[in-house]
Amino acid sequence: MGPTILTLNSLPPPQDLLNPTPETYSQILTIWQYFAGFTIVLWLTTWFPMGKTSLKSSIFNIPGRIAWTTMELIAPLNLIYVMKALVARLSTDLTSLPLPNQIVAALYLIHYANRAVISPLFAAPSMSPIHALIAVSGLAFNWINSTCLAAWLVGYHAPVTGYRTDQFGGLGDGTRPAISDYLPYIGFILFFVGMTGNIISERTFFRLRREEANKLHTQKDHSKNPGNKYSKVYVIPPAKGLFRYILYPHYVFEWLEWTGFILVGTAVYPASGVVGPEMRLVSWLRPAAALAERLRVPLPLPAVVFVVNVVTSMVPQARLGKRWYLGRFGKDKVAGRGAVVPFLGWL
Repeated sequence: MGPTILTLNSLPPPQDLLNPTPETYSQILTIWQYFAGFTIVLWLTTWFPMGKTSLKSSIFNIPGRIAWTTMELIAPLNLIYVMKALVARLSTDLTSLPLPNQIVAALYLIHYANRAVISPLFAAPSMSPIHALIAVSGLAFNWINSTCLAAWLVGYHAPVTGYRTDQFGGLGDGTRPAISDYLPYIGFILFFVGMTGNIISERTFFRLRREEANKLHTQKDHSKNPGNKYSKVYVIPPAKGLFRYILYPHYVFEWLEWTGFILVGTAVYPASGVVGPEMRLVSWLRPAAALAERLRVPLPLPAVVFVVNVVTSMVPQARLGKRWYLGRFGKDKVAGRGAVVPFLGWL
């Protein structure tokens, strides 16, 4: 934790956080790589006031659609803002960036078009209130993450201690494995397979909720409840299709989507003249750096950190959700399914 404490004691001025220099980029990314270690807190608590586990009443609750859209929309908006600010600093423009950089940025924006706008505002039948602390945490996560990704995509480079594939000139000796040339294409396919599976899983869940709400609506005197008839109507998907073996296939497909994002990112090369201070990796990121070195491709570090942070924060949420399903519907309805791993009861 030494490097983290040192960095925290020498944080850059606020203007550099909005328009980061290469040095600021290295500092933010150094701190950001430790986030996964702190998600242990999520494993030690059952308090997660969002969605099914939201608090029934709290003065800190924010309407679900407003909170979700706000904290998710900051991701694409900040990515565009920071990229435009940084290319202006480099006396160029977004259209002058290499094509792989533009494609990776486009994939990010496509994902958040669904996640921040289409899904919460048009597809979801209702959304439970979200506690202000969760909303602020989500907003901060997306702001930091999109800032790191934006700086990387305009060519900023934070050399990693001990890994030559992160250094200029270490990739072009013609000896890298043939598979390395296909990684971006494989990643592109994985991204859209994952996104499609995520959307299908989520829309299936929304359809089941609508069907259940409509059935309940015909059985009750709905004049006594004039609000959204879908609000607080919960179902457990039957054990078939994408839900046959796990309860949260939309989570797993999202992870597959972002894994593809990493692979496409292996085509993003740093630009000369925008090199920040050298940084050391935390232990759980070193295998990715070693693999990039072996394949002789650039290490898409911000994308790797992003995926690690996403997975480590979503797995305990899925476990908490499975626990909620067990309490609400019982073991028979859960049908032995894992949260995100088939046949693994605790996960």
